Amino acid sequence: MFKRISEDIHSVFERDPAARSTLEVLLCYAGLHALWGHRVSHWLWTHKLKLLARAYSQLVRFFTGIEIHPGATIGRRFFIDHGMGVVIGETAEIKDEVTLYHGVTLGGVSTHTGKRHPTIENGVVIGAGAKILGAITVGECSRIGANAVVVKDIPRDSVVVGVPGHVVHKEGQPRKGFDLNHDKLPDTLELEIGELMERVAKLEKKAF
Repeated sequence: MFKRISEDIHSVFERDPAARSTLEVLLCYAGLHALWGHRVSHWLWTHKLKLLARAYSQLVRFFTGIEIHPGATIGRRFFIDHGMGVVIGETAEIKDEVTLYHGVTLGGVSTHTGKRHPTIENGVVIGAGAKILGAITVGECSRIGANAVVVKDIPRDSVVVGVPGHVVHKEGQPRKGFDLNHDKLPDTLELEIGELMERVAKLEKKAF
């Protein structure tokens, strides 16, 4: 248990330059509190104490602003930065070294029982306000841009931006580290308009 707690604290220092001391992290990081609260509620959920698990998760939500269903499974070195407004659904699966920013939703698109929430593979970073919806998989080391809406499977080592989400960086050009580089994500609308204008120019050249 203490090893896991140490890992969690180290993950904060690794990914948030604003963290200055262990005491500050222990007292002030809602994402960390939500993660620890989820471990308790998930244990209750898997031991058939589902009402108690839901009640406890609601208590954690009240204090942190982060809603994680007790049925969700979360791997090691998971980090939620800022955290307010994060929602993680019942059948969501989050692997190791995943980072979420505030306002992220891992939601469902169906009222049927069974798997209906996303699977997030190792090393994924999901930007502020992004929505990952449905029983889809986001491949390892992918980056989801702020406010993107993702409703289809994403291959590993991808960068996704826009509504609906467009893959603008694919496998074969691996991304390193945890930095999402929000300021360097491309404008997909500008790219599409540029491509369209280029095609129009070529057609006009052929016509004349």
